[in-house]
Amino acid sequence: MVLRSYWKCRLKSSCFPAPRWIRPGLAALFWFCVTQLVCGAGALGETKSVTQKDAEFDVTYNDTVKSYNQTIYAFNHTISRNKTEGVRVTVDVMQQHLESPILFVIRQKQAVMSFQVPLILRGLYQRKYPYKHVGRTLCQPPTRAASETQYFFVDVSTLSSQETNFQLRVSRVESFTLQTDRKFSFTASPSQPQFFKYVFPDGVDTVIVKVNSDVNFPCSVMSVQDIQCPVYDLDNNVAFIGMYQTMTKKGAITVQRKDFPSNSFYVVVVVKTEDEACGGPLRFYPLQPDELIDAGNRTKDLDVVVSPAINSEKYVIGMLFCLGIFLSFYVLTLLVACVENKRMKRREMFPNPPDTSPAETGKTPASPYEYGSFADNGSTLSSEAITDCATSTDNNYGYLERSLDSVARSRQESLSSVEEDDYDTLEDIDSDKNIVRTKKYLCVSDLARKDKRILSKKYQIYFWNIATIAVFYALPVIQLVITYQTVVNVTGNQDICYYNFLCAHPLGALSAFNNILSNLGYVMLGLLFLLIVFKRDVTHSRALLRNDLNALECGIPKHFGVYYAMGTALMMEGLLSACYHVCPNYTNFQFDTSFMYMIAGLCMLKLYQKRHPDINASAYTAYACLAAVIFFSVRGVVFGRGNTVFWIVFSVIHILATLLLSTQLYYMGRWRLDAGIMRRIVYVIYTDCIRQCSGPMYIDRMVLLVMGNIVNWSLAAYGLIERPNDFASYLLAIAICNLLLYFAFYIIMKLRSGERIKCLPVVCILFTAVVWGFALYFFFQGLSTWQKTPAESREHNRDCILLSFFDDHDIWHFLSSIAMFGSFLVLLTMDDDLDTVQRDKIYVF
Repeated sequence: MVLRSYWKCRLKSSCFPAPRWIRPGLAALFWFCVTQLVCGAGALGETKSVTQKDAEFDVTYNDTVKSYNQTIYAFNHTISRNKTEGVRVTVDVMQQHLESPILFVIRQKQAVMSFQVPLILRGLYQRKYPYKHVGRTLCQPPTRAASETQYFFVDVSTLSSQETNFQLRVSRVESFTLQTDRKFSFTASPSQPQFFKYVFPDGVDTVIVKVNSDVNFPCSVMSVQDIQCPVYDLDNNVAFIGMYQTMTKKGAITVQRKDFPSNSFYVVVVVKTEDEACGGPLRFYPLQPDELIDAGNRTKDLDVVVSPAINSEKYVIGMLFCLGIFLSFYVLTLLVACVENKRMKRREMFPNPPDTSPAETGKTPASPYEYGSFADNGSTLSSEAITDCATSTDNNYGYLERSLDSVARSRQESLSSVEEDDYDTLEDIDSDKNIVRTKKYLCVSDLARKDKRILSKKYQIYFWNIATIAVFYALPVIQLVITYQTVVNVTGNQDICYYNFLCAHPLGALSAFNNILSNLGYVMLGLLFLLIVFKRDVTHSRALLRNDLNALECGIPKHFGVYYAMGTALMMEGLLSACYHVCPNYTNFQFDTSFMYMIAGLCMLKLYQKRHPDINASAYTAYACLAAVIFFSVRGVVFGRGNTVFWIVFSVIHILATLLLSTQLYYMGRWRLDAGIMRRIVYVIYTDCIRQCSGPMYIDRMVLLVMGNIVNWSLAAYGLIERPNDFASYLLAIAICNLLLYFAFYIIMKLRSGERIKCLPVVCILFTAVVWGFALYFFFQGLSTWQKTPAESREHNRDCILLSFFDDHDIWHFLSSIAMFGSFLVLLTMDDDLDTVQRDKIYVF
C-alpha cells in the first residue's frame, strides 16, 4: 500500500521529483517520506480497493467503477484439444458523455488484451470516432492436454472520480470453428469485430475464403491470420499480420496449407470507421482537432464460406488444354503446307500456259480511265488491257525466255492502244517522282521503283528495332513485377493487385497462375506466324535466285520485315500481358497495352506498304510515333482523369495529327510543312473550290480520308465531352477504329478493281471476324478494373467458367490471340491472287 501511495503521489502535481543527488536505496526511501508529508495525509489515507468476483458465462453484470475501486471478474472454462470454443466479451457503458474512459484488461493464458470504453478509433486525417458498445473475441491458446481448465480475468478500472455504470457479459461463440462449404452469417461493426477459426481437413491443401454482404457500405476488411495471440482485429491494426483486403459486397482470399504450420487459421472481419478506402464519400472535417465525431450506425451483416480450391489435377488439365489448343494450329498449318506443297509439285509437273487477262476470264475490273470514281459505269476492259505474268518453271529456260518476250510485247501493245493524251509525255516521267506520284491513276509499278535490296534492308529495320525494344522493355518489366509479387506475398496486402479473386489459382509465388498461363497463345501463335513468314521469305528468295517472272515482275512486292515485326510484337504482347497479370494495377497497365498499340500501328503500315512500297514510313519514324502514343497513354491514365486541360490538349493534337496524316496520304508525301504551308492551302482552296469549283483529283483517297477524319474528329469530341476514365482503352479504340476503317476500304477497293480474294484468305476473314466477336464479348465482361478502388473492383469478380480453372478474361486471352493470328494471316495472304499479275496492271488505292 505504501508503494501504491508513493506512485499515486508522484502523479500529483504538488509532489516533488527526487533531486539527482538522491541515490537508490535508503536515501530514496527517505525522500519518499518527505514527499508524503508535503503531499498531505490524504494521499496516504486514500486507498484503492480491489474486488474480485467469481463470474459465469452468459450472465450480464451491471456494475459501477470509480478511480479508487477496481473490480476483477474471474472466469474459468474447460477446453479440449479436439474442440475449440470461442469466448466473447461484450461491454456497454451507460453514460452518454464520458470524460474518462474505463479500462478493461483481459488476462488469460499466454495473452493479455486491453481496450478502453468508449473505444476511440481514428479514421482518415486522424478523425476520432467514439464507440460505447464494444465486443471482442478472445484468442484461443493451444493446449497439449486432452482436456484442460483455463482461467481468465477481466479487470475493470478507471481514473474518473465519478462513478461510471457499465455492463459486462462473457459468452461462448457458437460456430466458432467454420465448416467446409457451410455458410455462416454474422454481424460486425468497427467496435465489434468478428473472427472465426478454420482447420484444414485431410486431403485439402488449398481453400478459398469467401465473405459476402448484401450492401456496399460500410466498408469492411477481411483478413486471414495464423493461430496466435493477440488477434489483430481492429481497424488500426488488422493490416499488421497475415493477408487482408478491403471489401464492399465481395471478398475472397485463397489460402494454402503450406503457409500455416498449424494447419489452421483465423478468418477476421473488421468494419472500417470510414468508407473512403472502398470508394465511399469523404466525411466532413471536424471543427476542432480533438473533436469526437459521431460514427452513426455502422453495423454490417455478412456471410462467410470456406470452400476447397482446385486440386493439382485441375492444374494439369488446364495446362494441357492450353497447350492442346495452340499446338492444334501448328498441326493444321502443317497439313495446309503439305497440301499446298503437293499442289505446287503438280503444277511443276504439268505447267500451265500463261494466265489470260481478267476480261477473258470474266473478271472485269473497272476501266483505268474511270478508276477513282464512284459513278456507276458499266464499261469493261478489252482483252489487251491487262496481261498477267507467265508462270515460270524451275528447269525450262527456253520457256522462260519466251515468256519474257511475250511480256515485253504485251506491254508495248498495251501502251500503243492508249491515247497519248492520257499520259504525261515529259522525258522525266519515269524518273521524277513528283511527276509519277501525281498521276491521276497510279499502279504499283509506279510506287515500286526503288532497288529491292535497299527496300528489304529498310523494312528489316522494323524487325531489328522491335526486337531491341522488346529486350530493353521486357527486362525491367520482369524485374518490376517480381518486386510487386514479392511485396504482395510479404506484406499480405491484397489491395495492391486487381485480380479476379474468385478465380485466381496460385502456383508457387504467383497469385494468379491461370491469368498468366492463358497468355501462352500470344507467344505460340506469334512464333507460328514467324515460321510461316520465314517459309514464304525463303520461297520468295529462291524464286528471285532462279529469276522467276512471278517474283520479279508480278504481284505485290514481297517485303517481309514488317511481317517479322508483327509476329515479334504478338509474342511480346503475350509476355508483357503475362507480366501485367502477375500483379495488375493502374501503375503497370502500360505493360499490357504498349504492344497492342504497336500491333495496330504495324498492321496499318503493312496495309499501306502493300500498294505504296516506296513511300511507306521508315521504322524510326513509325516507332517514334508509337512512342508518342504510349507517352500520351501513360499521361492520360495518371493525369487525365477529370483534367480539362489535358483533354483539350490531347484533342487538339489528335485532330492536328489526323489532318497532317491525311495530307501526307492524299499527296503521296509530295508536300512540304514549312512557313508557306498556309499560303498554299489558301491558294488551293481559292483556285479549286471557289474559282473553279472543281472536285478532288483523287476521289478514292479523298473518300477514305473524309471518312477517317469524321471518325477521328468524332472520337476526339467524345473524349473531350465524356472524358472516359479508362484512357488506355479509349486510345486503343482510336487505333482499332482507324485500322478497321482502312482494312474495310482496302477490301472494297480491291473488289472494285476487279481483283479477287482466294479461298484461304476468305476463310481466314470469316473465321477471324467470328472469333473477334466472341473475344470482345468476353473482354467486356469486366471481371476487375483498376479505375476503381480494390473493393469496388472485387464486386465484378466471378467464378471460373472453363474447366474450373479459367475465367472470362482467360477466354479473352485465348480468343484474342487466335483472332490476332487470323488477322495476320489475312494480311499475309489477301493479295495472293495478284502473284501472276504484272505490277503495272495493279492499281494503287
